[in-house]
Amino acid sequence: MNKLAPISMRTYLGSLLLFFCSIWGLCAQNSADCRSAIPVCADAPTFAAADGMGDIEDFDPALINQTGCLEKGSVSSDNIENNTSWYVFRAGTDGQIGFDIEALPASGNTVTAEWDFALYGPDVSCAEISDGSAQPIRCNYETNNTRFTGVGVNPENGQAGEPPLTQNQNTYDEWLQVRAGEVYYLLINNFNTNFNGDPEPYSLTFTGSSVDADQNNALDCTIRDEFLGLDITACEGDPDIVLSVSNSPAGPDIANITWSYDDNDDGNPVVVANGPTETEYTVSSPDSGRYFVVVENTAGQSYMDDILITFNGPPVFDRVEVLSELSDNNTVQVFVQGNGRYEYAVNGGELQDSPIFQDVPPGLNTVLINDKDGCGSVGPEQFLVVGYPKYFTPNGDGIHDFWNILGIETLEDPVVYIFDRYGKLLKQLDDITLGWDGTFNGRRLPSTDYWFRLEYTADLNGTPTPQVLQSHFSLRR
Repeated sequence: MNKLAPISMRTYLGSLLLFFCSIWGLCAQNSADCRSAIPVCADAPTFAAADGMGDIEDFDPALINQTGCLEKGSVSSDNIENNTSWYVFRAGTDGQIGFDIEALPASGNTVTAEWDFALYGPDVSCAEISDGSAQPIRCNYETNNTRFTGVGVNPENGQAGEPPLTQNQNTYDEWLQVRAGEVYYLLINNFNTNFNGDPEPYSLTFTGSSVDADQNNALDCTIRDEFLGLDITACEGDPDIVLSVSNSPAGPDIANITWSYDDNDDGNPVVVANGPTETEYTVSSPDSGRYFVVVENTAGQSYMDDILITFNGPPVFDRVEVLSELSDNNTVQVFVQGNGRYEYAVNGGELQDSPIFQDVPPGLNTVLINDKDGCGSVGPEQFLVVGYPKYFTPNGDGIHDFWNILGIETLEDPVVYIFDRYGKLLKQLDDITLGWDGTFNGRRLPSTDYWFRLEYTADLNGTPTPQVLQSHFSLRR
């Protein structure tokens, strides 16, 4: 809610630095898109201001309203995404990390914003954040009674963080234990005030025992060299991605900017934009590739960064191949047309990363293919596994009374020959035969093993090719 706050030394310094930001551009620019989150570390506070809605719909409202964190909360007029900023940081050491988000005066001595946050990680993608499959590990999205919010301990009143719970109105969540190399995304959002689009200032300061022990290395400050942001995986048809050099170390006095594009990421980029005013470059779907930028300032210093952007289309089901010989429990592999990260489920089971499934029964099965970056799914698609029962029991009870190849009707020109142990031909089957009933010339044959040979024609790369499979099964009486 709108609040009046006394001016502390920290607030005064924040206002002074915000003045420097506007005059000399010393502070991080706002990013309202998770995909272009601003890289930050712990060696100094970050002063910024956010205005307007997010560049894209960062969340699926149908899912987010059920997460227990990012729903509108107890105030029906509040917004999930208003005056939004995204940051990304990478742990430099193992240990305890927290942060303070302080609302600063927007004009005069008045604090007009109430900031809240959602923290995601470790090592999740913006696509997983957007579709709700990645849930916040820390968040505060309710009405606060202090201008501070964050993780750890509130510096204003000493309140220690608590486990995040829906609508508990905590101002702080409990400390985060990180491991070196882990990447986290932080959403900072003006929860319920200022709908006129005016910028709202705040500061972000990292805290915790790791920061106290080594402020320069607690978070990996080399992430700021990746000022274009981390590599992006998006979906075909997504909104444009705007790359910006506004957070490069070059500073505001730019002499020249050169953008290059390598569509195959094979080390052969071509220049696509050049000039001192080319501070942004827009990437549209489906232009996947690696993008490079070189920023030169008037002091003669050059700074370079690159980012790989991949636009994925929805998966397209290709085929399923049986990797094992004919059996009653088969190993199959699912093939997909597309270049995304996929996960698979057979016969309504759990999704898995591997396209190989074991113990797939013969006959009709289904497969579901899902793009892990939120670019769609296909299925359930049906596929038929040609198999055979290991045994049959021709005793007239209507269960397993006939033996035949399962899925034989899907084969081209199939013929099955059944032999006894001495190689005597007992029965010949085709795709319209019910099956073998365990007799020869009207005489019931004994319980033992029998052999078969399956001959059929397969289309291999457009060429009809004879195929032969042989194995055995048991007759039980």
